[in-house]
Amino acid sequence: MDQRILPLFMLIEKFIKYIQFEKRFSQNTIIAYTKDLSQFSTYILSVYQIREIEKSDFQVIRSWIVYLVGESVSSVTINRKLSALKSFFRYLLKEGVIRENPMLKIIAPKSNKRLPEFVGKDNMESLFRDIEFDEGFAGSRDKLIIEMLYFTGMRLSELINLKDTDIDIHSQRIKVLGKRNKERIIPFSLVLQNSIESYIKIREKDIIHVEQNPYFFVTQKGNKLYEKLVYRTVNSYLGKVSTLRKKSPHVLRHTFATHMLNNGADLNAIKELLGHANLAATQIYTHNTIDQLKSIYKQAHPRA
Repeated sequence: MDQRILPLFMLIEKFIKYIQFEKRFSQNTIIAYTKDLSQFSTYILSVYQIREIEKSDFQVIRSWIVYLVGESVSSVTINRKLSALKSFFRYLLKEGVIRENPMLKIIAPKSNKRLPEFVGKDNMESLFRDIEFDEGFAGSRDKLIIEMLYFTGMRLSELINLKDTDIDIHSQRIKVLGKRNKERIIPFSLVLQNSIESYIKIREKDIIHVEQNPYFFVTQKGNKLYEKLVYRTVNSYLGKVSTLRKKSPHVLRHTFATHMLNNGADLNAIKELLGHANLAATQIYTHNTIDQLKSIYKQAHPRA
């Protein structure tokens, strides 16, 4: 069948399969792009009665942007939706479905860059020093989840997908499979090594059939860890030491990077540890460092 006459929803399905299996986009990106493209197709159908994608020109896309702004959708969210459209129309151009890419005439709205929130150094020290974790398997696992995220800066998806074979205890190295299946090695400290060894001992003693599961972090039933459990764990323990509005696993990633930078780590080294594709993504953490320097300057300089 000529792809140019395929219904829009079928083209979207083919595109989603393309970014999932060929481009290997992250699961979160796939979910977001599916939602964004579905919203766009609903809009052009209801407002313009457009069923063929080649009839969706740049003016139609601009009107969608105006509609989103009118609905008080943030510029950050709008830009993400436009990223989905850019990828979609590039795919359609490559497949010969369209002859021109309407996104080339679209200017994305400027967005105010939000500085990443992070937990203060004293708060993190208080968490590990003053807060008691439950005894037994659950407490050992939850403490290690917090430590792993904070000591390594890995993403939530990377933590959940860690396997026993990815952790070299004696060499103190973790192999992480990041975005687009890009591997990186993260070193870890003696403190984390001790926690890992303690967790493994308790897991082997308390969890039935754990040997059948290759994943490092498991539930009390021996199944693979899931996102909501990690979110609840992190939110609960950060809530004991921090008043941040957002207390997610990603905040611990931001905290790792900010504390590393504040303590003199090289920006390129942090980039490699975080698994960023380019330095620009890492440079946002320098803003937090500059803010800290300003604060120190005002407190310390006699004429500040």
